Amino acid sequence: MSIMPPVTSRDHALGPADAAVTLVEYGDYQCPYCAAAHPLVQRTIRKMGNDLRFIFRNFPITQIHHNAEPAAEAAEMAADLGKFWEMHDVLFERRDDWIDAPDPDPIAKLAAEAGLDAAAVRRAIDAHEYDQRIRDDFVGGVRSGVNGTPTFFVNGVRYDGRWDGDGLLVAVQEARDAAFTR
Repeated sequence: MSIMPPVTSRDHALGPADAAVTLVEYGDYQCPYCAAAHPLVQRTIRKMGNDLRFIFRNFPITQIHHNAEPAAEAAEMAADLGKFWEMHDVLFERRDDWIDAPDPDPIAKLAAEAGLDAAAVRRAIDAHEYDQRIRDDFVGGVRSGVNGTPTFFVNGVRYDGRWDGDGLLVAVQEARDAAFTR
């Protein structure tokens, strides 16, 4: 299955636009599997260098993860301030500090660690300022066949192999090698 919509400048991206491989993750900040995948994605980014562009799209599964959407809202606000990746990383790396909170205050406090104004983040979460952006990612995921998180796409094609261990890295390396042999 192919990714819909395709990657554009609207996406949160790490790495060069002309990289041999584009890896897209549809993720949920509260998902334990996404948290487990995060260090593997980080390792893949480090090992692939400029041969990889990584994209993260929101896919909060709000039926079971009540704080996934507030976390995505905080990340989107951070994006508006040029700090998406700082917030993205702190949400995964400090996940245990906020996943079971009865309200989004711990998320706002973590935002301060990413260099954001905690009170402004809390206001943005409360006002649902970024709902449409998150909904757009989610709908794109549904159109692309995403039904759980994390779901990865390598060069626009859904990757259904193992992402744990070296599975994701090997898939990305194989895509790079295929791109260079064309």
